[in-house]
Amino acid sequence: MFLLWLRLAAVLYGLASVSVFAAVFGNRPRWRTICLPLAGLAWFAHLVSSVEMLALAHRLMPVGMHEVQSMLALLISTVFLVIALRYRTLSFGIFALPLAFLLVVVPALGPDKYTFASPVIRSGWLFVHVTALLMAYAALIFSLIASFLYLIQERRLKDKRSPGFLNWLPPLDTMDQIAQRTLILGFHGMTIGLLAGSLIAQESVGAAYFADPKVLLSFVMWGLYVVMLFVRRSTGLRGRRAVYLSSIVFLVMLSVWAANLFSTVHRFSAP
Repeated sequence: MFLLWLRLAAVLYGLASVSVFAAVFGNRPRWRTICLPLAGLAWFAHLVSSVEMLALAHRLMPVGMHEVQSMLALLISTVFLVIALRYRTLSFGIFALPLAFLLVVVPALGPDKYTFASPVIRSGWLFVHVTALLMAYAALIFSLIASFLYLIQERRLKDKRSPGFLNWLPPLDTMDQIAQRTLILGFHGMTIGLLAGSLIAQESVGAAYFADPKVLLSFVMWGLYVVMLFVRRSTGLRGRRAVYLSSIVFLVMLSVWAANLFSTVHRFSAP
């Protein structure tokens, strides 16, 4: 049954993606009125699917690549809905909704045969670890998008001959607030996730865990996060330099994810 809900969510994410492009770029009020309800229904169906899947499996966290993709999509759509309701803008939907659709469409085709090979899979700490890090990834994606849109809008306002199709961009102050707050949210998620992962490591693997490339890159990413937050707050950094900082952390985030291929403790393996 949870696959049926997930397939429904995939269809609704697809429809919401079409409507958000029509609403934002076509400036059509009718599409604008149906975009958010479609996204909300997709989020609800996705949430029901996730809860039902975990309940049937008698666990509290995703254990396979498809399930992790689905959870990340759910978090991305959650952040988008919060931003849309809080700031009354659909602009971020042109990135978030298609991304959520792409992340969900493959898991919706069927169950995943790959799982995490971990003896503490049912641990509450592991649940906190995975959920917090996925939240950090989702938040950082939005911070990067907001920083890039800030740069585009800033240049557009300086250029009197800028193309009219960029009129959909939110005000500079709105994008700066979104970039800053999602950055802080991601930092909290990264900190909690690393702390929970460290506690699990001490119990199950020992000190050798911290020599793992996945773990080392994770702490590098956390350090870059600290630097970026400090620089933004102390200098009021905006525009191009803020984009550069967000891009660096985003690239490290991708490296951390790719490090699963070389990790001995985070590898996806067949049961």
